[in-house]
Amino acid sequence: MRKRPTLLAAALLACGLPPVALASPAAAAPAKYADDFNGDGYRDYAAFSHGPDSRSKGGGVLVTFGTADGPGTKTQFIDQSSPGVPGTDETDDDFGTVRTAADFNGDGYGDLAVSAPHEDNGSHKDEGAVTILWGSRTGLSGGTAVPNKGSRGSYDDMGNDLATGDFNGDGKQDLAVVDDGRTYVYRGPIDRSGVHGSVSLLDKNADFYATALISGKVNGDGKTDLVVIGDVVNPSSIGSDAWFVAGGKARMYPGKTLHLESVRAGGGGSGRGGDGVINDFDKDGYGDIAIGTYKADHYKGRVSVWYGSASGPDRSARFTQATTGIADTPEAEDAFGASISAGDTNGDGYRDLAIGVYGEKERTIPYAGGVAVLYGSASGLSGTGSKWFTRSSPGVPGYPQEDDAFGGTVRLRDADRDGYADLYVTGNYGSLLMLGSPAGITIRGATTVDGDIIPGMLQ
Repeated sequence: MRKRPTLLAAALLACGLPPVALASPAAAAPAKYADDFNGDGYRDYAAFSHGPDSRSKGGGVLVTFGTADGPGTKTQFIDQSSPGVPGTDETDDDFGTVRTAADFNGDGYGDLAVSAPHEDNGSHKDEGAVTILWGSRTGLSGGTAVPNKGSRGSYDDMGNDLATGDFNGDGKQDLAVVDDGRTYVYRGPIDRSGVHGSVSLLDKNADFYATALISGKVNGDGKTDLVVIGDVVNPSSIGSDAWFVAGGKARMYPGKTLHLESVRAGGGGSGRGGDGVINDFDKDGYGDIAIGTYKADHYKGRVSVWYGSASGPDRSARFTQATTGIADTPEAEDAFGASISAGDTNGDGYRDLAIGVYGEKERTIPYAGGVAVLYGSASGLSGTGSKWFTRSSPGVPGYPQEDDAFGGTVRLRDADRDGYADLYVTGNYGSLLMLGSPAGITIRGATTVDGDIIPGMLQ
């Protein structure tokens, strides 16, 4: 991906139900929200950071604790120099660049799995590492290393992506990890003393190199399913596929593959997936898979949606800026779909999809950016009636500027608990919050927010 100034790639999850006040968590009562690290009933925000005054050499996690009104003022920073966290704070480890949350030990506090994909191990450079940081009444405290079952030496980059879920339906949270282009599933129980369940390998074939993971419930059997996005390389082309793997009591079951994008060998970047979510856009009870491939067609980008059913994903649809009802036109470097997020913005029970287009040119201004919002319906997502926001939209604070990259990260979350998912958008010249309403996302009342918090909104 071509990176623009201050633009962070983040792997993040869709908005959940409105938080409600909870009493202090009881032992063996799982957390209501996976990212409620201090057990107060509100979702928290965990973003990659080098800490106050950039004191951390290898990076860490900056937690902003949630309140009834959204992000609060209380924060916590934790890195590999924090008490009880394995490893050492070393330059370029990138500790915390990939994060996913779950209550792994079922104590009522959300825990955070983080990776350090460039962690060295002895003579092995960039072997990578994954650590689980434990929730507590005061926030994250201490950590436990996940064993590296896939190590083959240097540049494995363990933890290139992570996903959580109960893949075998036993009530315990499991962890999926990308390591050296393959996927390993660590089954619970997982607690402060380590991983106690089995570890299995998912490896499609020699031409498929895993790069990203999406977890959610697609086929309605109650177990979490996994979508593995991977580069597909052969002598004539390079591209990417989405591979569906169903959860199961005894094992996971490899299933269908959706081809996302490909180009001729030597013809530029592949269509590797950017962001991905699983949500029910057509309200049929089955999770639908949405994947952004921002590199597609010379970085014009597109979003692929793969609808769930009792037999797993079946029909699919593709969305670009050429889709009827979606504003503007596809242009090289737009990066349509580099960030996506799902939530019910108008309260009709159907999940909607926000799509970041950080490379959008506004008039003659490159990389000004924009955001599209597609609405769910009984037939699924559609461009019909979709909304489009840029700095030129009346009522949106600011004005188009080069390299603003407005839409670099988009997140839908009902932080104010009114039943409508609100839209958070990063921009290099000011990040925004636009509120959900019965009419969907509205510009009225749009306010600036701390852009560093938005990449910490785990989906």
